Amino acid sequence: MIRLWINRVKEVVVVLLLATVCSLLSVVGVVTLELPVGENVGQWIWLGKSTLFSAACIIITCLLQLVKRDSLKKVICFFRFSVYVSWSLVLWGSVEAVWGLRQLYGFSASGHSRYALTGSFFNPGPYAGYLAMVLPVCLHLYLRARTCKERSVRYKIEKVVVAIAGILILCVLPATMSRSAWVAAAVGCGWVAYMHRDKSKWNVLWQRYKKRSILLGMSALFILILGGVGAFLLKPDSALGRLFLWKITCQAIVNYPSGCDKGFAFAYGEAQEDYFVRGDYEEWEERVVGSPEYVFNEYLSLALTEGVVVCVIVLVAIGTCLWMGAKRGRYGICGAILSLLIFSFSSYPMYFPAFVVAGILLLLACGVGDFIYKPLILCICLILWIGGYTEKWKQEEDACRKWVYAKMFYNSGAYKVANKSYGELYPVLKEKGAFLFEYGHSLYKSGFYNESNKYLKEACLYSTDPMVLNIIGKNYQELHRYEQAEAFFLRSVHRLPGRIYPYYLLANLYAEPEFYRPDKLKEVADVVLTKKPKVHSTAIEEMRKEIKKIVNKLE
Repeated sequence: MIRLWINRVKEVVVVLLLATVCSLLSVVGVVTLELPVGENVGQWIWLGKSTLFSAACIIITCLLQLVKRDSLKKVICFFRFSVYVSWSLVLWGSVEAVWGLRQLYGFSASGHSRYALTGSFFNPGPYAGYLAMVLPVCLHLYLRARTCKERSVRYKIEKVVVAIAGILILCVLPATMSRSAWVAAAVGCGWVAYMHRDKSKWNVLWQRYKKRSILLGMSALFILILGGVGAFLLKPDSALGRLFLWKITCQAIVNYPSGCDKGFAFAYGEAQEDYFVRGDYEEWEERVVGSPEYVFNEYLSLALTEGVVVCVIVLVAIGTCLWMGAKRGRYGICGAILSLLIFSFSSYPMYFPAFVVAGILLLLACGVGDFIYKPLILCICLILWIGGYTEKWKQEEDACRKWVYAKMFYNSGAYKVANKSYGELYPVLKEKGAFLFEYGHSLYKSGFYNESNKYLKEACLYSTDPMVLNIIGKNYQELHRYEQAEAFFLRSVHRLPGRIYPYYLLANLYAEPEFYRPDKLKEVADVVLTKKPKVHSTAIEEMRKEIKKIVNKLE
């Protein structure tokens, strides 16, 4: 009777612990189509709810641990946190893979109109990174089940399940066209395969076929080099753009070694302007430069916003967790962390709650021992942390929903109504660059030039888009403060020298009777008429027609 009761409790504990981790990782499947594209506040709110559910599961498990039967304590303490993290990741990775297959075959819509494959994300890059993070876990569980001496039905089922999950991911991952994810998956799976090798057989093969092994290693290296070159040639401008982005970010880090409290956008925009002001740059740099929202490198992003010292401390902590995980044989978890680290080198996964939660759980799975060691403290910390932000997230979600309706008035030209809506939403959304730009531009269209500049200058802290600078300059031009208008137009020119529009604005400014500058007008007019645009459009033709009229009057 006691044994039967213990078995039932054991099953309850398994379900509770698996539900705890699955509910936290379920944030990856949350889609909020009613919010603006790219907004993740809905996922943070879901995380708050799932955390409360997970906390309840942990409390029940802790109460079961208080039972004074040693046999039951041993049963509960036997289960490892890493096992639940691994299987939960496999579950959600499979869901994402099926989601992507449905999108590929047209059974469900993607999260972005420009891409056919995004999973539950709004971009195929992060989606591919999530699949790449799960794949090493699938490989580890498969190799462990295959090499297990115990030939039970349980291990056979495990092997089949993870094999199907891995195949589903491999069917989708190439279609994402994410080179970063491909490399991340290859490194993570390679490390898992290496750690599962049979050392005795490897030593024998090395001694017997040393020359062949060296030849095979050199061939593999050559193939990797060819693969890297091919990946670069697949989208060369994209790769060059990332390199230039990192270059400018490094210069910004030099300017703010202890971190920039004004944020990435301000520091990066300032550094990019300074770089092009000097004039010592290559032609391809002008072609690939952009106004990024992210650094596409989590390490550089952390160093720029929080400081180099903080970045080093975080890397040391992650390295320590990896060492502990490898020492305890948690190769799948370590492989997933390696994939995430590689992917973070050329993407922005920490912007998404799904990666933040998965990363924290993976590090805990590496760093902690058995799951039941004072989990009540962890439970209380989670409740306090999530509880402190839940109300703020709810306010932000409600404001984002209202922002969608305000945007409708803005896009239709009803700027007075839009101004009123934006003003009500400003206290909650004042740290969103896109919102501040829309508010400032709407005020400009309404003729409130000073008020427009107030919000647009705040937008400079959260956006690197040179259009913010252009509208500020146009506001000053309408206020007849021409020197300040010229300064902001020139900043826009230096931020993105490949754009023709800032030169067009300067030409109109220099043609103003109160600020007439014939020499400068002729110089910028020549740029508008002769500069090769990155993307040709009818707007460029219209600008050139207007400039020709101004030049003809000048002559």
